[in-house]
Amino acid sequence: MTRPRVVIAGASGFVGRALARAFEDDGYDVFTVGRSGSAVWGDTAAIARVIDGAEVLVNLAGRIVSCRYVDADRDEILRSRVDTTRALHAAVRSATHPPRVWMNASTATIYRHETERGNDEFDGVLGEGFSVDVATSWERAFFAGDLPATRRIALRMAIVLGDGPATRMLLALGRLGVGGPQIDSWWFPHRRYRGIGARPTGPVWSSWHRTRGRQRFSWIHIDDVVASVRFLRDRDDLAGAINLSAPGVSDNRTLMREVRRVSRMPFGLPAYRWMLDPAMAVLRTEPELVLKSRWAVPRVLTEAGFVFRFPELGPALDAVAAVRPPRARDLFSA
Repeated sequence: MTRPRVVIAGASGFVGRALARAFEDDGYDVFTVGRSGSAVWGDTAAIARVIDGAEVLVNLAGRIVSCRYVDADRDEILRSRVDTTRALHAAVRSATHPPRVWMNASTATIYRHETERGNDEFDGVLGEGFSVDVATSWERAFFAGDLPATRRIALRMAIVLGDGPATRMLLALGRLGVGGPQIDSWWFPHRRYRGIGARPTGPVWSSWHRTRGRQRFSWIHIDDVVASVRFLRDRDDLAGAINLSAPGVSDNRTLMREVRRVSRMPFGLPAYRWMLDPAMAVLRTEPELVLKSRWAVPRVLTEAGFVFRFPELGPALDAVAAVRPPRARDLFSA
């Protein structure tokens, strides 16, 4: 019998590698699209060949967002998501035997800064500004046009915990003794978070929120990302935008307390915006990644009967630390 085929675009990253292993374990032949692999970006004919006849398509392609949002990086973050999605869309549309299901990465940061109530897929309120505009442009490219034979799911992923760059950086902060809460405060306004794309939203100049380290932290363990993709692959009744986030949303103070615990560091210095912005400029990343209050609720998954292996933060971080113990030097390699 012919083995089913999955095509994973952007498979070289942390999540992509985990999904490739899972599909191989499930008996799929894994083809990849990227800068190398079964097909490379720009080779329209090769992309069309690997997608035609595939059972499943998963797209994770896009430049990493852990960088400084200077104009060149802003443009590349947007372009790398929209252009690759459009290239895959053209291949699916022209395929004689298109994929039965296409899951395209998105992000839970599409929702507004929220501290009062969670955002689910039905009642959630979208935000504004650069990161949100990237997400909405990405999803518009994905859901454009009619693909009657292909079920489409936008995976609005929260921060993924596992042996990936975001978690390594958090655990390194804890190990260094600077794993206290990250606290927003006034800082010199800048234009890095202004809107982008065909429909830019939000103010031109940056602002701040008096959250005192209580900004919400939505997250999901890598094992639950893999399990939810398998679940959605096999549930023909589920489509549209779906939140991939654990039910047990945390806040920043609780997150950093748990990070200190698994790092075996009894204290952690807090970091205010006036400390964070210069430090993150040196590390070439953005304070928004830790200061925005992200609160995504996985209503579709839970109502469909999906059971999270790690619904609460503490056990999830324990599992991560058991695989990769916290190391201070990871702060400079994450």
